[in-house]
Amino acid sequence: MALSQSLQQKLLQKLSPQQIQLMKLLQVPTASLEVRIKEELEENPALELDEDKHEENADEIKDEFSETAEEEFSEMDGGEDEYENIDVSEYVQDGDDEVADYKLRDDNYPEEDEGRQLPFKTETSFYEVLINQLGLLKLDEREHTIAEQIVGSIDEDGYLRRETAAIVDDLAFRQNIMSSEEEVEALIRRIQHFDPPGVAARDLQECLLLQLHRQKDEARQPEGRGQVVDTAIKAISKYFDEFTKKHYEKIQRGLNLDDDQLKEVMQQIIRLNPKPGGNVGEVNKAENYVVPDFFIMNNAGKLELTLNSRNAPELRISEGYRDMLKEYDRGAKKDKRQKEAVLFIKQKIDAAKWFIDAIKQRQHTLLSTMNAIMEHQYNFFLTGDETELKPMILKDIAEKTGLDISTVSRVANSKFVQTEFGTYRLKFFFSESLSTDSGEEVSTREVKKILSNLIEGEDKKRPLSDERLTELLQEKGYNIARRTVAKYREQLNIPVARLRKEL
Repeated sequence: MALSQSLQQKLLQKLSPQQIQLMKLLQVPTASLEVRIKEELEENPALELDEDKHEENADEIKDEFSETAEEEFSEMDGGEDEYENIDVSEYVQDGDDEVADYKLRDDNYPEEDEGRQLPFKTETSFYEVLINQLGLLKLDEREHTIAEQIVGSIDEDGYLRRETAAIVDDLAFRQNIMSSEEEVEALIRRIQHFDPPGVAARDLQECLLLQLHRQKDEARQPEGRGQVVDTAIKAISKYFDEFTKKHYEKIQRGLNLDDDQLKEVMQQIIRLNPKPGGNVGEVNKAENYVVPDFFIMNNAGKLELTLNSRNAPELRISEGYRDMLKEYDRGAKKDKRQKEAVLFIKQKIDAAKWFIDAIKQRQHTLLSTMNAIMEHQYNFFLTGDETELKPMILKDIAEKTGLDISTVSRVANSKFVQTEFGTYRLKFFFSESLSTDSGEEVSTREVKKILSNLIEGEDKKRPLSDERLTELLQEKGYNIARRTVAKYREQLNIPVARLRKEL
């Protein structure tokens, strides 16, 4: 095969290291920005906090540099020409330390006392609650190990979804304990008597039955309630599928109940807990705290936007590193070792400048994006009325800000804004449009809000079908099809009319 040469044109798009760094920083929420900056400070000695808070003298930096440089010089890619033509003038100019003269704290939120001790919430985990109860059983060492394996297989909702045969295998391979399914099942039944009632059930039906049997066995039953519990046990045992689908008339016929009896039985079942582990221990009560990235306040009818950057300290280029470059610039004799050191210093300073510039660019991008969203949805931020939301897609904000759509998407998906009416993810304000009879374009968010209001106000004994909801929306002037109503209802996590029915 003969070799040949040819000319080809290719259009390639490559991101610079600075652009990649900015894209990563854009996705970092305010709550995690301090950690990200701390990581950068630890990795790059040329980057430091404000001198008043984080002061290091030149001697300490030189010592640190001499230790670090030994490892990193060998990794630098520099030829003889690079060593011979070192220009440090741009690094030693007066005022170079002013590259970090931006301020990231929010004046509306005063600094917290650094020395203040914050209280920590202490809780017993759900697993520990079960293990503590395990200690009350009379078990030998072998049985206790098997029971611990069972408890460890219970998920955070309180269910034992691992097959008995799989638990037997786990005991054989991991604990070197040979057991049988019968032995494991016997211990499972004992654990099912633990609190909270319903724990270690294999499915919802068993969970509800465990709770009902616990109620039946309790000594202090109010007069007349025992019969209701017995009937509830029969309903869940024989008609569980009908119960989940709310086919109450089938349950009523099968158990020969009148309307009042059926209502009483259903209320007894509805009061049970479908997730017995959901309210116990810190594992199941993990709270997601949202730190808003923006604040929008209504000042006498005028909206004011501020960026919450109180967790980010002021950054600057290390004075010690700049002083070392000045010493090199003033010196007459410059051997190869000194030139290698200077190249290393320049590399670290460049990295520090890139990071500081990325922080500034991040701040500018966030404010620019949020300001465009605020202007587009001005009426909503004034009133908090979701029906005031206008149709808005990523392209609209990208055109207003001059940013790329992917950049706007990164900001919208990971940032939150606090308003007088609550805290919202920026993604909440984006929606497609829908036309009305008058030809006006309205936000689908507005239609969903009206749909939600219609369902909230319906007669729960006769809930509105999708066909009826479509008619009501069309009467209000919205051109919408039944399948679209069904789609919006599902997006709102609202079940079909039959499952919304109440007795």
